[in-house]
Amino acid sequence: MDRTLEVRTPESIAFSYELAGLGSRFLAVTIDLLIQIAIVATIFTGIAEIGVHAPKGHARQSLPDAVVWAIIVAVIFGVFFGYFIVFESLWNGQTPGKRAVGIRVVRDGGYPIDVTAALVRNLIRVGEMMLGYYAISIVVALLSPENKRIGDMAAGTIVVRDRRMELSLRDLREAVNEPVYAATAYVSGEERALVKRFLDRRDTLVRERRKQLAASIAARIRPRLPADLQRLDDEDLLERL
Repeated sequence: MDRTLEVRTPESIAFSYELAGLGSRFLAVTIDLLIQIAIVATIFTGIAEIGVHAPKGHARQSLPDAVVWAIIVAVIFGVFFGYFIVFESLWNGQTPGKRAVGIRVVRDGGYPIDVTAALVRNLIRVGEMMLGYYAISIVVALLSPENKRIGDMAAGTIVVRDRRMELSLRDLREAVNEPVYAATAYVSGEERALVKRFLDRRDTLVRERRKQLAASIAARIRPRLPADLQRLDDEDLLERL
């Protein structure tokens, strides 16, 4: 079931999120699982090919069974759980499955997910998978007002539909008498107004709040920008716009 969550910042900016439902989340996990299986199969096929084509002297030097099993477990664990951690940390809260379905992970309050949150929510995924392949997590998510599974609760994250956050710009314009901006190739007029307001007021913000707001605004715009702009830091990106 999809639900809506509204977050209002101290800057009187309202962000409206549509929380991802269990159906879309399960479909994303299924897509990611198929990709992971393909990765593992490719790795072990490559290892087998190396063994087949290795010089006979080396081929005969077999490893102890315990070492072989340790390598197998490490590869499987690394692919099936490191996959989520790496993608969510570096791909703005998305895995290939999440991107295909149109959902992403963000921190409570709408801020971009960080490495620590990605690590926590996905290490707990290990236990969740063991509990009847997310069976308990499904029950927890159904009971949670924010559709959170156990890992989300521990990491302070939510999964939302990848739609641009709605802004309450009428109140914003009334507060600062801000002009209406025309849209550009990459951002809407409303987004230009939001960026302008942030840049004008950033020096009055405490460092942590300034960093959080810049990250939040940049995260909603970055996916639509050319590669050279996407590589910029949050505030540098906003200044270029």
